[in-house]
Amino acid sequence: MKELWTTVASLMGVWAFSQTLLLAVFPPELRFALIKLFQRLFNCCSSYCYYDITEIEGVNTNELYNAVQLYLSSSASSSCSATSSNRLSLTRGLNSSAITFGLSHNDRLTDVFNGVSVVWEHIVTPRQSQTFSWRPLPEEKRGFTLRINKRDKSYILESYLDFINEKANEIRRKNQDRLLYTNSRGGSLDSRGQPWESVPFKHPSTFETLAMDPVKKAEIMSDLRDFADGQAFYTRTGRAWKRGYLLYGPPGTGKSSMIAAMANFLRYDIYDLELTEVQTNLELRKLLMKTSSKSIIVIEDIDCSINLTNRKETTTTTTGGGDRNSSTFVDGDIETSGTNNSITLSGLLNFTDGLWSCCGSERIFVFTTNHIEKLDPALLRSGRMDMHVFMSHCSFLSLKILLKNYLGCTPDDVETTVLQSLEEVTDAAEMTPADISEVLIKNRRDNKKALRELLEVLRVRAEKNRSGLQRLGADVEEMAEEEEKRALESPKEGGDAAAGGGGRWKGIRG
Repeated sequence: MKELWTTVASLMGVWAFSQTLLLAVFPPELRFALIKLFQRLFNCCSSYCYYDITEIEGVNTNELYNAVQLYLSSSASSSCSATSSNRLSLTRGLNSSAITFGLSHNDRLTDVFNGVSVVWEHIVTPRQSQTFSWRPLPEEKRGFTLRINKRDKSYILESYLDFINEKANEIRRKNQDRLLYTNSRGGSLDSRGQPWESVPFKHPSTFETLAMDPVKKAEIMSDLRDFADGQAFYTRTGRAWKRGYLLYGPPGTGKSSMIAAMANFLRYDIYDLELTEVQTNLELRKLLMKTSSKSIIVIEDIDCSINLTNRKETTTTTTGGGDRNSSTFVDGDIETSGTNNSITLSGLLNFTDGLWSCCGSERIFVFTTNHIEKLDPALLRSGRMDMHVFMSHCSFLSLKILLKNYLGCTPDDVETTVLQSLEEVTDAAEMTPADISEVLIKNRRDNKKALRELLEVLRVRAEKNRSGLQRLGADVEEMAEEEEKRALESPKEGGDAAAGGGGRWKGIRG
């Protein structure tokens, strides 16, 4: 054993002496040239090619590194056996509630794309001491190395990297918490110079829980899915990648819940635009420019948020007490001087369908109103509001969804007689989903009591509506009779005219 250690010590001494001699005899330039020569010989003999993707290029962050990290996180979490070890790193990004997996330092992962195997390796090395810099770099130098067989390089490299970027964007959108934005009061800017303020969006509404006709829901979901996957279609047809929805109907029919369900379905952020806080058309345009792609821009109760001037109106002047309030034309609309809010209909139309509406992509405009008849027809046409969705009173199909949501019971759990009675009176009652939900919430701990009270409420409301219709019919008939009586008893003018008129009335009565 002693002789073995003596031999090892001698070999180490010879190696150290040889290394010192080589460093003294061969200059650095020659050593560098020899290393490059050996690398070229190795590359010629090797059947693989290697690509390095570093975290930082110069002073800027490499976006491709972040995309690869996100993509490999999904592969590592689903196929731990493909890595060289059982150690994975766990991270959670900013504004994200999901935990992602990743490769640990100097670990490898095998991936397959289009039937071709590639190897990823996460290389982490200490960074050399750096001089003074305006942007200090991390202490460790991180990067990924991609190994591809040379014969497969031209076949998959470009398409593989495009696939990684698309997959990373999908994972980022899925993991990141959605945000609800609102415009700052009076157009002021926040600390970052942005006109929008945001909070995490946690609304639980989904299309599954939305009390709505299932056929109509399926139609809306299909339309949203086609929109999200329609980039190539919109580019080919020369249209801006946007879509407009108008939600109209009585209060309490679920218009706000529909917007939340759309955002959760598409995983889009929501920009809730408060028009009363916007002073001019220019400010409205600036707000649009500061919205991001993959978002839903919402204006609720557009018919009563501000007084939009109809383009059919003419210039008017009013006098009183010597003061004169004049109106002027602006972009084809009327803008009243001396008012705090000068948004015009033209400005709103350009906001939804003008040139500036194309400054982003994959955005949805949603307007809500209780009175569609109050809106200008120019705002309702296709291209601005492409899909009109009527949010009606609760139907029997919607009622079954509410029973499942609040009581956890299906039609099979309800007695046949009770179910038939509910079906008979639901449409006649004309109650909103909000009203029915309130009845179910109060009695959610006792299903039988909830169904009994709901049936009673629906019957009372249905009977009241029938009585109202009967009274309305009687009033209309009475008004018609009174009108006819007044016409018959109207005073005659002139002898001949009276005679002629009387003859005509007799002819009509006869």
